Amino acid sequence: MSDEQELKKEQEIMMMMRKTLSSVVRDTTPPAPGLSRGISDATVEEIRQCLGRISERERELAALRGIEVKERPRYVDEPKTSNVVSIDGLKKPE
Repeated sequence: MSDEQELKKEQEIMMMMRKTLSSVVRDTTPPAPGLSRGISDATVEEIRQCLGRISERERELAALRGIEVKERPRYVDEPKTSNVVSIDGLKKPE
C-alpha cells in the first residue's frame, strides 16, 4: 500500500471515529436542559479531548496529503454563505 493510500485510510478512520463519538454525544444528550445525561462529566471531558485530538490528526493528515481544510462548525441560526441554484432552467432548447 502506498503512503498516499495509507494516509487516506487513516483519514477515513479518523472521520469514522469522529462521527461515532459525535453520535454517542447526540444519543446521550437529554431532550431538556437539567436532565441527566446518562454519562459522567469525566466521560464527557474524555470525549471532548478525543474529538480534539482526532481533529488535530485530521488536519495533519490533510496537510500531508496537500489538502486545505476549511471546515468549521455551522450553527442553525448562522446566515448561509452560499445559495443552491437549480440548473434545470439552464437546459438547451431542443
